[in-house]
Amino acid sequence: MGRPSLALRLLLALLLLPPPAPLLWALRPAPCPEPCSCPPDGALRCPGPQAGLSRLSLTYLSIKVIPSQAFRGLNEVIKILIQNTKNLVHIEAGAFTNLPRLKYLSICNTGIHKLPDVTKIFSSEFNFILEICDNLHITTIPRNAFQGMNNESITLKLYGNGFEEIQSHAFNGTTLISLELKENARLEKMHNDAFRGATGPSILDISSTKLQALPSYGLESIQTLIATSSYSLKKLPSREKFTNLLDATLTYPSHCCAFRNLPTNEQNFSFSIFKNFSKQCESTARRPNNETLYSAIFAESELSGWDYDYGFCLPKTLQCAPEPDAFNPCEDIMGYDFLRVLIWLINILAITGNVTVLFVLLTSRYKLTVPRFLMCNLSFADFCMGLYLLLIASVDAQTKGQYYNHAIDWQTGSGCSAAGFFTVFASELSVYTLTVITLERWHTITYAIQLDQKLRLKHAIPVMLGGWLFSTLIAVLPLVGVSNYMKVSICLPMDVESTLSQVYILTILILNVMAFIIICACYIKIYFAVQNPELMATNKDTKIAKKMAVLIFTDFTCMAPISFFAISAAFKVPLITVTNSKVLLVLFYPVNSCANPFLYAIFTKAFQRDFFLLLSKFGCCKYRAELYRRKDFSAYISNCKNGFTGSNKPSRSTFKLTTLQCQYSAVLDKTCYKEC
Repeated sequence: MGRPSLALRLLLALLLLPPPAPLLWALRPAPCPEPCSCPPDGALRCPGPQAGLSRLSLTYLSIKVIPSQAFRGLNEVIKILIQNTKNLVHIEAGAFTNLPRLKYLSICNTGIHKLPDVTKIFSSEFNFILEICDNLHITTIPRNAFQGMNNESITLKLYGNGFEEIQSHAFNGTTLISLELKENARLEKMHNDAFRGATGPSILDISSTKLQALPSYGLESIQTLIATSSYSLKKLPSREKFTNLLDATLTYPSHCCAFRNLPTNEQNFSFSIFKNFSKQCESTARRPNNETLYSAIFAESELSGWDYDYGFCLPKTLQCAPEPDAFNPCEDIMGYDFLRVLIWLINILAITGNVTVLFVLLTSRYKLTVPRFLMCNLSFADFCMGLYLLLIASVDAQTKGQYYNHAIDWQTGSGCSAAGFFTVFASELSVYTLTVITLERWHTITYAIQLDQKLRLKHAIPVMLGGWLFSTLIAVLPLVGVSNYMKVSICLPMDVESTLSQVYILTILILNVMAFIIICACYIKIYFAVQNPELMATNKDTKIAKKMAVLIFTDFTCMAPISFFAISAAFKVPLITVTNSKVLLVLFYPVNSCANPFLYAIFTKAFQRDFFLLLSKFGCCKYRAELYRRKDFSAYISNCKNGFTGSNKPSRSTFKLTTLQCQYSAVLDKTCYKEC
């Protein structure tokens, strides 16, 4: 029991000790400066006149209200600071009245709920600085908020407040040199006529705000625009609005493209006194003597003691940051006009061709065989590639000439993500399907007379299901942070900054190269198998094997340049620019998707037969369809008459199937004879 009582006594002793001096000073309200009266939770009053008072600091006070005429008579005060006064909740209209010498007014970190009335200060100073900051309860800058401030130049530091909206004519009647709206984290709306009635500003800072658009009126006088960390500002007004812009520090590199090759005025001025300098510069430049620009405007007596800026008349060049990088150059999505024509041609052919193939194969009256099933998968993959090209071509047509204003919305939006998913899914499923087609052809040729080892549809379905799952996984990874589709305007996963992204890109490329090697190896074997007279491959399988060998080898030859440059880029040694890579994108990357439906299906006799038979159902091409029916009928009769040739006998199941086919053909023959 002794120890707890001792600890309790020590605790009581510590509590009874006086607080340290610094803590005591922090807790104690600041002294009220003369000649002011600062009653706790009351109203502040600073009556004048007070000779020699030029600076009035009102900090850490417990006042709640600053009433009207609170500073009446302080005719000599130059600077008023009202800071860190959290209890202050209201500043009455007319609180700041008739302060002719006032140059600087700061109202920061208070509890006021609306913008204080500063329209009756009537300062006669040339330049006036108004600082209103860290007042989180002020939500609006109303109309005519600064109208009575008639100084020659005004600097407004309105940062860190709770502003959500700036209303029309908010800065009416002012001559603004600088307007700082930075760090107003909730500021979303600035009315189009916010600068209506104002001159300026020359400097505008909207960094770290949620502004989605700048006003369309009043931007002509801006010389310096600062908009860092303004991620909601994805679109700028027309660049012709910024006629005097000299320096821009923005959030997105693409916005700097708007100011490339933008003609700027030779002179840009902050003060209205210099409004005729551009004409004087031109005339002064032509004078043969050493008379300066200023002596052409002012009298000799007025120039005494001036420091001349002899570079004043030199042309100014606009500086913009951040500069566009190699991945996002200043150009449209399709950098060349001929690419715009080609991409529309290719995507239309790819979509219509593959849709036609899918429709005909899926509605055919013939049995869905393994080659037909694989062809359907290939056509769907190529159709997805056509959708990707359609998206890219459509956005390019809509943003032509102004892509810099749409780049952020497009590359960070769902449209680019969808386009990227389509192209990666389509390319991987296409490569996978081509590999399976090749393996199926090799297996069919190698085991041509061993019908019990023939690949069936029940085997092909799970194989292709695996391909769909693999392609979907590869296409989804950039959507969850493994590389991304927003790096470039064509929405390909070109982000290789992280190690995981590099592994992702290299894995895709290595798998594609492996697929190419497998296809080459299979077709070499197929070639030798066809040349071997000991193997009894059917004539139909031999023709298909030769044809598909040429087609698939051509497909991968088209992909070779893309793979080569992609591997070099993955190792951060790019051998080609994004601009030139778009040529590969249009001329090589999607050509297979355009050509495959024609080379694999539409130009084949089997597809033409199915196509005309389908049209005959709608009353079209009945004659051609009848020819194909008779041709099929003749083939059945021929098989029945010739039977099986060769030394190897067919299996019992095959013999039974063929017998049934012949019997069915005989029935058809009798029916046809009766109808004729």
